[in-house]
Amino acid sequence: MPPNDCVQRFLLDDLDIRGAVVRLGPVWQKMLAGRAYPLPVVQLLGEIGATTLLVGCNLKQPGRLTVQLRGSGPVSLLVIDCDERLHIRGMAKCDNAVAADPAASSAPDLLGHGQLLLSLGMPSMREPYRSVVPLDGESIAEIFEHYLRQSEQLPSRLFLAASETGAAGLFLQKLPAADRRDADGWSRIEALAATVKPGELLSLGSEELLARLFNEETVRVFAAQEVVHDCPENREKMGDMLRSLGRAEVDALLEEHGEVVIKDDICNREYRFAADEIGALFGATAH
Repeated sequence: MPPNDCVQRFLLDDLDIRGAVVRLGPVWQKMLAGRAYPLPVVQLLGEIGATTLLVGCNLKQPGRLTVQLRGSGPVSLLVIDCDERLHIRGMAKCDNAVAADPAASSAPDLLGHGQLLLSLGMPSMREPYRSVVPLDGESIAEIFEHYLRQSEQLPSRLFLAASETGAAGLFLQKLPAADRRDADGWSRIEALAATVKPGELLSLGSEELLARLFNEETVRVFAAQEVVHDCPENREKMGDMLRSLGRAEVDALLEEHGEVVIKDDICNREYRFAADEIGALFGATAH
């Protein structure tokens, strides 16, 4: 079997076209565990996860890339974030209408009107870079192609696929010298890439896929970068958040519910704090 859970960048040397291939298996299954998303939501989230990794693999220094799609449709939120090490996590919010209407499976049907929000934070930056654009496209690939065309001023193509067991993508970007190298190169590579089938994206390893698509081109393939699902438990951070709310507000929650429950949606985890733990939290701040 070809390797899972990695991103592999490549360069079409003679054409000045760069790209990357991502293929997820166990990492994607961990992200979905316990979520029970309908298949259309699985596909949308998987395609966004693949795209975020294809963009994030170009981070040259420590940082965190967060991609959000917010819409007015039955899928109101899709979030993926990753860092420069390709440690990834993500989630979706949707209502029962998604499962009730399986025919409504396109991105516009599911998301409605909304926005793509991209945020990039790095230790060297005082404030994260943020970009917000309307959802413009009939698919996740078209939405991100439109965004990249606006933000980077470079023609880009994305080919994406996702299922309950895997997610994958192929990214291509035309660099400034491409037309001088070969006036027809970009259109030829686009046409070849467009022959890829979802099943091939999900099942073929990077080098096999590139050989299948671009067998007459010179392709330089770089070392694979491992992708990791990163959602460690962080009870201390939740305690800090409760302390920031103040004793009175936390005590009111405790009196009403008998315990304080914090839901970490992106990691699909609940943190429960009993009365003695709340006492210890605020007792510690009193000293």
